[in-house]
Amino acid sequence: MMTWATFCLICALVPVVMYVVNRSQFRPPPAEEMDDGRHVQPRISVLIPARNEEENIVECVRSVLASRDVVLEVLVLDDQSTDGTAEHVRKLAEEDNRVHLVHGLPLPQDWCGKQHACYQLAQRASYEYLAFLDADVRLHPDGLKRMIRFLQASGADLVSGFPQQITVTWLEKLVLPLIHYILLGFLPIGLMRRKRWVGLGAGCGQWFVTTQKAYQAVGGHANIRMSRHDGLTLPRAYRRNGFRTDIADATDLAWCRMYRSAAAVWNGLAKNAREGMASTSQIGFWTTVLLCGQVVPWLALLVNVCSSSFISPSWGDVVIGGSHGNGKNFWLWTIAAMSAFLMRWDMAIRFRHRWESVVFHPLAIIILLAIQWYALFRALLGRPVGWKGRTST
Repeated sequence: MMTWATFCLICALVPVVMYVVNRSQFRPPPAEEMDDGRHVQPRISVLIPARNEEENIVECVRSVLASRDVVLEVLVLDDQSTDGTAEHVRKLAEEDNRVHLVHGLPLPQDWCGKQHACYQLAQRASYEYLAFLDADVRLHPDGLKRMIRFLQASGADLVSGFPQQITVTWLEKLVLPLIHYILLGFLPIGLMRRKRWVGLGAGCGQWFVTTQKAYQAVGGHANIRMSRHDGLTLPRAYRRNGFRTDIADATDLAWCRMYRSAAAVWNGLAKNAREGMASTSQIGFWTTVLLCGQVVPWLALLVNVCSSSFISPSWGDVVIGGSHGNGKNFWLWTIAAMSAFLMRWDMAIRFRHRWESVVFHPLAIIILLAIQWYALFRALLGRPVGWKGRTST
């Protein structure tokens, strides 16, 4: 039992230590302008793929048009929408000549929908910088210029901002904050910045910024044409071609409500899980580490409490149902559980997560893993999870 408790403690403390190290390195883009003597407003092509986004597209585009200290063009690709997306964009283009509606071509069999849309948009872009933005993202007026500063200051060729996630339904509140937990608990950011190792590539597919030169050299989204998880595969494509990538805390610069129902959360996360945690080579690792570090300690403590356990004044034995156990195990479980709780509480304050994500953290982990296994079994059965009427997004 002591060995088991120690192993679970290690699984719990590894992400905590990683988070403490990463906390100061996961920074917002700089607010101060770099003094390079030019003071030239950057020219940015903002590229927005949109499929059935009539609820989002107007607010998204208007937030981009409100950007300060940049020269803009906004290209929105209507990806075979069956709602009013194209008409909304057409009206915006009539109001502001910086907005352009692009009609998407039919999806080829060997492409994922989003990657095909982004690739088409990039071919129409005319400015030095490219910003790929999901239609459900809203930008702060300083967001674009600060992300360009971050790109310049970091020396990276592709940077990604992680927006604040707006959560309303219970499943949104529980699961979506785990984006920050997995990122900061398991990605060594300092090593990522020093090395160009492909496996350290990470990002948020909701918001990428790059240069035309680097994008074309990599082959852009054509390099990841079959991918359903550009948050991982696009940075790794850059690294595979010798370029650097970086990530930034965009909590104050952008916000996004990614999904609007429990079913959308489940299917939305499952659709691209096979390229991440649910891959055959990784799912065993994630299941073991997350269950042992984030769930088992709480279950062990619950068993102690329900069995009327108590600690002797000398921190000796734990009496459970009349039998004597090792008091050290109790404290190992306690340290493991509380370290995860304190980590999540700090994240909730910094990234504006809802309190439910902290209190029900073990349940959130179980749900996250259930989604990964669901995606794996669907893929093995030849029935991958679809999205917006397609089996590729």
